[in-house]
Amino acid sequence: MLAVPETGLQGLYIGSSPERSPVPSPPGSPRTQESCGIAPLTPSQSPKPEARAPQQALFSVVVAIDFGTTSSGYAFSFASDPEAIHMMRKWEGGDPGVAHQKTPTCLLLTPDGAFHSFGYTARDYYHDLDPEEARDWLYFEKFKMKIHSATDLSLKTQLEAVNGKKMPALEVFAHALRFFKEHALQELREQCPAMPEKDTVRWVLTVPAIWKQPAKQFMREAAYLAGLVSRENAEQLLIALEPEAASVYCRKLRLHQLVDLSGRAPGGGGRLGERRSIDSSFRQAREQLRRSRHSRTFLVESGVGELWAEMQAGDRYMVADCGGGTVDLTVHQLEQPHGTLKELYKASGGPYGAVGVDLAFEQLLGRIFGEDFITTFKRQRPAAWVDLTIAFEARKRTAGPHRAGALNISLPFSFIDFYRKQRGHNVETALRRSSVNFVKWSSQGMLRMSCEAMNELFQPTVSGIIQHIEALLAQPEVQGVKLLFLVGGFAESAVLQHAVQAALGARGLRVVVPHDVGLTILKGAVLFGQAPGVVRVRRSPLTYGVGVLNRFVAGRHPPEKLLVRDGRRWCTDVFERFVAAEQSVALGEEVRRSYCPARPGQRRVLINLYCCAAEDARFITDPGVRKCGALSLELEPADCGPDPASALAGRREIRAAMQFGDTEIKVTAVDVSTNRSVRAAIDFLSN
Repeated sequence: MLAVPETGLQGLYIGSSPERSPVPSPPGSPRTQESCGIAPLTPSQSPKPEARAPQQALFSVVVAIDFGTTSSGYAFSFASDPEAIHMMRKWEGGDPGVAHQKTPTCLLLTPDGAFHSFGYTARDYYHDLDPEEARDWLYFEKFKMKIHSATDLSLKTQLEAVNGKKMPALEVFAHALRFFKEHALQELREQCPAMPEKDTVRWVLTVPAIWKQPAKQFMREAAYLAGLVSRENAEQLLIALEPEAASVYCRKLRLHQLVDLSGRAPGGGGRLGERRSIDSSFRQAREQLRRSRHSRTFLVESGVGELWAEMQAGDRYMVADCGGGTVDLTVHQLEQPHGTLKELYKASGGPYGAVGVDLAFEQLLGRIFGEDFITTFKRQRPAAWVDLTIAFEARKRTAGPHRAGALNISLPFSFIDFYRKQRGHNVETALRRSSVNFVKWSSQGMLRMSCEAMNELFQPTVSGIIQHIEALLAQPEVQGVKLLFLVGGFAESAVLQHAVQAALGARGLRVVVPHDVGLTILKGAVLFGQAPGVVRVRRSPLTYGVGVLNRFVAGRHPPEKLLVRDGRRWCTDVFERFVAAEQSVALGEEVRRSYCPARPGQRRVLINLYCCAAEDARFITDPGVRKCGALSLELEPADCGPDPASALAGRREIRAAMQFGDTEIKVTAVDVSTNRSVRAAIDFLSN
């Protein structure tokens, strides 16, 4: 292999193929880093991934945190009995006499930014503050969606509290995660006093599957700041994709733990409220299955539930995770004999969670009382605004397609009083004057909304969910799907269940809801933490690669991309692909590249990464291609190896291996001359 010459370029690619001898683009291109030269030694147009069995560390307990938009919780299981999932049975606060296994995603900080409380405790304390005092406290709710919607997410991204004050988003998330860490560890200490705390807990954080790499890295950084794990023990934390976690849990369920929305009780008249278990639909198939010795063995050895045992190898199903902030769709294929899962299409979805209904209610209030008043009220009476949203949430949960009777929503006294002072007349007058004729003022001093009006608030969000499901079902890769699991907190809504069944049941899709639908993701995340390899194959959501120079070929490459250097003709800005969008990538598969530092004694190599949605992008300047991150290699001094003369001659080779088949993109690297590991990382937050 040729030695790397000294050059003013970022680095020089040297290849053995006469047609492909790519080098990085010259200075002035979008990807140049002045201080970090590189020279890949073994480029390949279509690298064949190499499979490597993932190394699994041993942990005595797995703790999963389902960090939701509207509510959050944690659960855990011990390695000695991984399928015995322990739930936090009751959070402080909430409705008296009701066991709440999740708590609202509400964080309260003191006026000086110190942690005060989380969940029901935070909500109740903030509710009881004097209105004037409440203006100084920082109350955050439903803030998870900000990470998804931020187009320029970074470690400096700010979040706005209800009172309008801002603070770094990373600190807000770290406060919340630290709360769960301390709460969970206290619970574990009470159950197992002798269990050592350090390095014995594997933590799992759930995120929507449609989240991009920067958002996933952001959650990991927040976990580091919260002290869940250290950077040196990064493998102690797993990022779980929410619909995947739900899928992992659903495959364990028995038939009596599921409800088939298409089922009708005899003589029931076809009403949604009169559903029956999916059990009877499969009774005959189950009896045949039980007569099969192989199937009995499969059930025992794989731990797969009855429903899955009736499915054959290659059967496909969809999971629609309808949460507070997003709807997340994934399609899996069941693989036998081990019951592993294969993703058939990249995760899809959008911001069609239950908060969309809350936003529709806020817009309705704006139509009645004026958008400017609602904005002012939220800023000047933040605690009262929280009271109003809680009152609406309670009524929203009772909405249903066949409900009879109007719904009353309490207005806080401070809302009524503030409106009279601001407008000079009362709220009843505002209702009479508004164009909204389906909301009245009740004699009890409440907003009285018809059920039809309440259901209308759901329609934009519900329609978005159904359209996304229908669009996914139309993809060629997912043909043959007959089963849809509806999961997530929003899936508890009778309005959503009825709409999905009405739209999709007619086309032969069986819509199934687990009994504990709101805890499906949390329980699945625990199981995923115990066996991360259960999802064996995933689809890459984007095309990833780097920009290089190739030998210029007239007629194939654009003339404006021609670069002549030292008598050689190069094509600039070529997009060299690591993995393509929609490409199937197995867990543990690696894409390998070798790089050579451009200068003796170089301590850091930095390679810009590019991504796009298209599979066939040719250049990093093509529309839709963008810089998305950087691969960083931290090197030891070149003279530390056994052959320092070789290193100084520029022959030092750093071999990097990237994995695209996990929930996060991972990289490892080795210095070939010393066979020592090189500190490698991919940063998606520094753009």
